[in-house]
Amino acid sequence: MSKRKSAKHKLDRRMGENIWGRPNSPVNRRSYGPGQHGQRRKGKMSDFGLQLRAKQKLKGYYGDVTEKQFKRTYQEASRMKGDTGQNLIGLLERRLDMVVYRAKFAPTIFAARQIVSHGHIRVNGVKCNVASRRINVGDVISLGDKAKEMALIIEAQSLPERDIPDYVSADGTDKITYSRVPTLDEVPYPVTMEPNLVVEFYSR
Repeated sequence: MSKRKSAKHKLDRRMGENIWGRPNSPVNRRSYGPGQHGQRRKGKMSDFGLQLRAKQKLKGYYGDVTEKQFKRTYQEASRMKGDTGQNLIGLLERRLDMVVYRAKFAPTIFAARQIVSHGHIRVNGVKCNVASRRINVGDVISLGDKAKEMALIIEAQSLPERDIPDYVSADGTDKITYSRVPTLDEVPYPVTMEPNLVVEFYSR
């Protein structure tokens, strides 16, 4: 499991967007970038810069997966039939930590990864602690007995800023079924994601 070492909200400020849609994001107070040069006027970004930014934003949103993991996911998406950008989103949304986040079992993607790694999640009734595990349509994801009483999970389920998407079917408060792989327009991103630019970045 990879661990984000830098401040999580610094990515928000670098991108100038609240990429996780959290109410405590510093972008809500300061829209300029971090550091002493953050308020400098920004020049026009090159095509490469736009592509890199789109890649960093998408990669950061999914809990800052490693570059190696992200590129491997892209390569897998490019070998699949259909649109590579859509395939990439579909593969990222099938990660176990992301499904746990979508199910509102965790307040953030980082907390979701921690809950999985600590063994609080069951996949089809079997404990799984691998955050990057690929979930299949029809898989049932549930909370372990201890997890049902965790304050972090109870807090997540009461968060008003996001809802459980249609492709995750809830069964009570402690169990969901992954009903289908979503398309880009079905994924509830708080900001605009541009997987087509990510495809262009890796296709250079």
